[in-house]
Amino acid sequence: MSPLSKTLVAAAAFASIATAAYSQVIWEFNPGMAYMYAGPGKMSAIPMASSEKNHAAMMKHATKVPANTTFFMHNNELYSVSGTLDPTGNFYRP
Repeated sequence: MSPLSKTLVAAAAFASIATAAYSQVIWEFNPGMAYMYAGPGKMSAIPMASSEKNHAAMMKHATKVPANTTFFMHNNELYSVSGTLDPTGNFYRP
């Protein structure tokens, strides 16, 4: 294998590791943005209209997410459960 090929393979391996680590970044929710889940692999972030009428319409049907809510995927469906994960990824209820 040529030195150039070895360099390209190493770069590809590093990129895949960096991508895996990046995907584990904690979500950051920002004011004025709406985050929509539309099915497996279909997440979007959209700026919300800032009018009071729009805010009131959303709040009319909104529910607050309680602390210690864990979101996860199973069989291509998004689920939530009350509880937390320890540093090893094991679930427990407080």
